[in-house]
Amino acid sequence: MLNFNPKASLSFWETSSLLSCDYLIVGSGLVGLSAAAELKGKYPNANVKVLERGLLPTGASTKNAGFACFGSLTELLADLRQMSPEEALELVEDRWEGLRLLRARVGDAAMDYEPLGGYELFSEKELPALEQLEAMNTMLRDLFKTPVFEHLPQRSIAERCFSTQKFKALVYNSLEGQLDTGQMMKTLLEIVLKLGVVIHTGAEVLQLEETGQGVLVHTQDLSNTRTLCFRASTVLVCTNGFSKRFNPDWDLAPGRGQVLITEPIPNLAFRGAYHLEEGYFYFRNVQNRILLGGGRHLAREQERVTDLEVTDYLMGILETILYEDILPQRQTSKPIIEHRWAGIMCFSEKTPTKKPILESLSKNVLAAIRLNGMGVAVGSRLAQRLVDMVTF
Repeated sequence: MLNFNPKASLSFWETSSLLSCDYLIVGSGLVGLSAAAELKGKYPNANVKVLERGLLPTGASTKNAGFACFGSLTELLADLRQMSPEEALELVEDRWEGLRLLRARVGDAAMDYEPLGGYELFSEKELPALEQLEAMNTMLRDLFKTPVFEHLPQRSIAERCFSTQKFKALVYNSLEGQLDTGQMMKTLLEIVLKLGVVIHTGAEVLQLEETGQGVLVHTQDLSNTRTLCFRASTVLVCTNGFSKRFNPDWDLAPGRGQVLITEPIPNLAFRGAYHLEEGYFYFRNVQNRILLGGGRHLAREQERVTDLEVTDYLMGILETILYEDILPQRQTSKPIIEHRWAGIMCFSEKTPTKKPILESLSKNVLAAIRLNGMGVAVGSRLAQRLVDMVTF
């Protein structure tokens, strides 16, 4: 009688060639794909695989607002209340270097990068922050070699048709820009595929099991009916707000960011990326549309989830800002909101730190996570530093 196991559906070829690799990256977002590109640049002959739980990246990489920014004036001042000037400057430097690396790898044209500048609108209660503008420019001068923040004339608010009742000052940063998040990720995906990286989507990683020869990576498919076990010499965890399962001791808290975008608006009076309230609200033009998001600070516990739904509460707040503060002159012809969505970021749960987690869980498992809502800026730099920790 034949010794036959009806559950053994994998062939010899699958287990020997398709499920084994040198480096396996968990997460196909900006950090994961950037790490894959870094690995192939450093070790061209390495077998590199990427596993993604969804059919598209699940966290924030394809859902963010496309801001190429490193921190508004009030956001950086808030950082200085929690950390030393040296620590705050290090964060800004990593974000700036990350943007440089991203632009060099993907290319400005490929991701529709526009150097339109960054802006911050100030309400009456935030005006005292302007008194520290020059001191902030002094702190940043060694890094940027030029003044970063400029207080624009009061008329600049009315020229953009914003509410002059709500907003009392406007600060400009010429060094920032904006990009097309979808084109950025599409191009990055094309880059790593051309380098020979293999990407498996619909493969949720359940467990990492260390062995004497490397790591067994236990996965489950989207139907929850089939499990596969990959083998890798080294595993890189790049799953940001979804990473707690791999180490319960990590200081992580997911943070949902909710976003909306309007239909095209004729004669839109502004261009560029804008911040409000220490960066907790943000908006920009996307061609002639308005993209607006944020507000998680008004519902911290409710937004500390990995659920991708939008809520009536925050969408209501965003709509109020859109129609009353950004477009106060269009009350009789309110533009339609065409899309609403949410993405998952990651922050510290126990401390006010904004420093990402970059560490080795063991000789064979490393992680680059907790990007603090600055993934576009810091992601490429964090991936580079992660791969610097890898040995072939």
